[in-house]
Amino acid sequence: MGGLQVLGRTYRHLSRYREVAGILAKHGFGDLLHVLRLDAGFEGLRRRPRDETATRAERVRLAVEELGPTFIKAGQYMSTRADLLAPEYLRALAKLQDHVPPFPAAQARAVVEEELGRPIASLFARFDNRPLAAASIAQIHAARLPDGREVVVKIERPGIRRVVANDLEIMAHLAALAEKHLPEWNRRKPTRVIAEIARSLDRELDFALEAAHTERFARQFEDDPTVRVPLVHRALSTSRVLTLERVSGRKADDPAALERAGLDPRVAAETVSGHYLAMIFVHGFFHADPHPGNLFIQDNHVVAYVDFGMTGRLDRATREGLADVIYAVSERDEALLSRSLLALAEYDSEPDEREFKSDMAELMDQYAYRPLAEWRLGRMLEQLFQTTARHGVRIPADLFLMVKALTEVESFARNLHPGFDAISASAPYVRRVQEQKTAPGRVAERAAEAARETLDLLASAPSELRELIRQARRGRLLLEFEHKGLDPLLTELDQASNRLAYALLLGALVIGSALLVHAGLPPYWRGIPVFGLAGFTLSAVMAFWLLAAIIRHGRL
Repeated sequence: MGGLQVLGRTYRHLSRYREVAGILAKHGFGDLLHVLRLDAGFEGLRRRPRDETATRAERVRLAVEELGPTFIKAGQYMSTRADLLAPEYLRALAKLQDHVPPFPAAQARAVVEEELGRPIASLFARFDNRPLAAASIAQIHAARLPDGREVVVKIERPGIRRVVANDLEIMAHLAALAEKHLPEWNRRKPTRVIAEIARSLDRELDFALEAAHTERFARQFEDDPTVRVPLVHRALSTSRVLTLERVSGRKADDPAALERAGLDPRVAAETVSGHYLAMIFVHGFFHADPHPGNLFIQDNHVVAYVDFGMTGRLDRATREGLADVIYAVSERDEALLSRSLLALAEYDSEPDEREFKSDMAELMDQYAYRPLAEWRLGRMLEQLFQTTARHGVRIPADLFLMVKALTEVESFARNLHPGFDAISASAPYVRRVQEQKTAPGRVAERAAEAARETLDLLASAPSELRELIRQARRGRLLLEFEHKGLDPLLTELDQASNRLAYALLLGALVIGSALLVHAGLPPYWRGIPVFGLAGFTLSAVMAFWLLAAIIRHGRL
């Protein structure tokens, strides 16, 4: 049975699913639809890509842009995952554009009034109908408060939650099919990746959470006069409407504009990079979307940060592990590098130590004999994590988000100041983390944590042992064994048993039909018993269907 026929019974969004499959086919991914068993019903669609000169990676980007906002957000997320995609796909997805036509001002006003429970005229002295910016999730309007303060109002696009929910359901099903039918994707666990994307989109669709992130960022830099964060107007904000102080400045990627304003691009580069290194190594909470439209350089080299819809977190253990990784590379210590990367990661089975260290040494050779000024910190970390992933080791998603943010910051910092050296800039922060790790207070804290865990274990051990003995006495003690690598064999056995049962049923139908014909039971059609003839006809159809299924899978 074709994949779409199955979906007709189990899927609530069949028309959208057809649209998704049609767009994939149009951009030349009919082979993928076939492997995922979703090509039934699409024979009439264009299978050749519209732009036959485009690479497969570029066609992925074009298809994702046509698929709409949820897929674009997913693609942007995937552009950070160097552990899952080849570099050409990462580069293509990094170009994804999230520009959509604005929705009408009347709808924007309606959302604001519905969420805040009052007419626009009583909330704002002025509300501009023309948006400042429009994207797939929301659009932003300028406004003025009754007391004269200038603000921006971020308003959720009407109906976007339903669109996102439907598309995420389709993505989850596609991921499950990929996990089942594409061996190279089985170990990458695409269903887990889609769950991460869903959590990211849930956070981005909750403007109350974005308001909290904005306020947290402001608090962690409250003693730094070079950081400016817009004030959140809580009384004018909900989960679908966010009202913020309006801030402005020069874009961080325009050194000529900075110089015209009497600012030093080198100081601006060092200031922004210092902020990001502090976010990563000191605070563990970082602004994850540092494109030039979200960073403004104000007078006295003050940096204003806006749009906290995308943020990341690094706990203390991860920050310490990351510092160890950078220190190990700078010291050319392969053993420490291997240990530090494995400490950061998760894995079902430990990788081969010799092969892992060999790959780390080979990668380290790319940097070992270069001057530090030629190193690219973000690119180096991306390569390390990508190599680690090839050994079946999973790096936390927030680390890849951090690497992407750090790479972007490093890129425009070098644009402002070509001599910018990220490794040297990070050295004080790495030393600080390592010193704190071995400080007496931190050592005592870790010892106290270990003691508490030991006491908890000792306290719970007798009761758990008694429960094991009780279960054994009752005959309810169950030991489970998991066999690795048997899934393909079990699938083959399941298919073989299904076909055997089908063949037995087919044989029984043929014998029964022959008996009916031999008995000559009425009614008749041209002298042949109708029921017997019907049985033979059904048998023939079933036999051809079984033969076609066997040929389709290449096993006659």
